[in-house]
Amino acid sequence: MPFARNDDARIYWKIEGAADRAPLVLLHSIGTDMGLWEACLPLLLPDFRVLRIDTRGHGASDAPAGDYTLSTLARDVVAVMDAAGIAQARIAGVSLGGMIAMQLALDHPDRVTGLSLICTSATMDRDAWQTRVDTVRSEGMEAIADLAMGRFLDPAFVASHPEIAESIRGGLLTMDPAGYAGAGCAIRDMELAGRLNEIAVPTLVVTGMQDLSTPRDPHGERLLADIPDATGAELKCAHLAPVEAPRALAGALRRFFLRDDQVDAAGETLFEAGLRNRRRVLGDAWVDRSLAGRTPFTADFQAMITRIAWQEIWGRPGLDDRTRRLLVLAITASLSRWEEFALHVRSGLEQGGFTRDELKEVLMQTAIYAGVPAANTGFSEAVKIIDALDARDAAAPE
Repeated sequence: MPFARNDDARIYWKIEGAADRAPLVLLHSIGTDMGLWEACLPLLLPDFRVLRIDTRGHGASDAPAGDYTLSTLARDVVAVMDAAGIAQARIAGVSLGGMIAMQLALDHPDRVTGLSLICTSATMDRDAWQTRVDTVRSEGMEAIADLAMGRFLDPAFVASHPEIAESIRGGLLTMDPAGYAGAGCAIRDMELAGRLNEIAVPTLVVTGMQDLSTPRDPHGERLLADIPDATGAELKCAHLAPVEAPRALAGALRRFFLRDDQVDAAGETLFEAGLRNRRRVLGDAWVDRSLAGRTPFTADFQAMITRIAWQEIWGRPGLDDRTRRLLVLAITASLSRWEEFALHVRSGLEQGGFTRDELKEVLMQTAIYAGVPAANTGFSEAVKIIDALDARDAAAPE
C-alpha cells in the first residue's frame, strides 16, 4: 500500500489511469474516505490520471490525536503529490476536501492548476463544530452518526439505495474518533473567507439542490462572489455529490477542466482525443489499418467521424463503454448494418468489452423489438466471429 509521510502521519494514496493523462486529485468529505469517488472513476479515467487520498484521520491514513489544521491537511496533499511524482494537478474536493483544496491553492499555488469546490464552504458555524468535536471525543462516533447521515444523503436516495447508505454509515461508525475530531477542528478553525480573492486558478463551484450542510445560498454564493471568475454548477443531490450524482458530477468536472484542451483552431485536439477513444474501443490494429487506408477522398470523412463520433459521442460521460457497445450491437443489427455489427462484435469480444452471454441477450432483445430475421442474421454473423476467435486461440502456442 502506498503511503506518504508528513510530520507525524502516514497518508494513504492511490493513483489510477494512463500516465499521459492530465493529473486530477480527488479529496473526500469528513467522515468518508477515497471510496466516496468510486462511482465517478470510470467516467473520469478516460481523460485523467486520478490520484485519490485518504485524508489524515480517515480510511487507511494515520489518525494522530489532537487538532488538525487545513494547512496541515494541505501539506499532506503536497506530500502525496510528491510521492506520486505529480508536480501540478487539478484538485476536486467535496466538503472538507473542498476546504483543503482552497487551502492548497492559497498555500501552494504552484501545485494547483484548477479547482472544483463541491458542496463546500469557506466558513462554517464554529460553535456547532466545537460541539460536534466534543461529542465525538467524549461519546464516540455513534453519537453523531444520525446527524451526519441526515446531512450526507437525500432521504429519497436513501430509500432507493439503502445498501449504499448502510455502507457509508458503516464506514462512519468504524472511523477512529480521534481522526474525525481532529478533522472537525480543521473545519472549526478554518480561515479561508478573507482570502478567497487570492485564489488565482480557474475554479468551479458545485452545489447540491438538496444539500443541507452547504447549500448554494449562502455557501456556494459566497464562493462564487469572492473567488475571481469562479463558475457555478448545480446538481440534483444532497451533500455527497459523488455518490448521488456521479455522472452529472463527472460530466461537470470534465467539461470544466478540459474546456481549454478540447479544441484548437484546427480541431486537432478533438481529433486526438477521439482517436484515443477509437483505439480503446476498436483496438490499435483495426484503427491503424483504417488510418492507413485513408485517401485524399476519404480523409476528411475519417477526421469527422473521429472528432464527432469518437470524441463528442463516445467521449461523453453519461454511459460507460460497455453500455455503448451493447447499444451499437442492437442498433446495427436492427438496421442490418452487418459490417459495423461485425466490427463491434469482434472488438468487444477480443477486448473483454462484453461477454458472449451479454451478446446473446442483446440479440434475444433485438428479436423481440426489431424482428426475428434481424436477430437470426445477427446470431449467424456473431457465430462466424466466435468460431474464428476460438480457432485462433486454439492455434496459438501455449
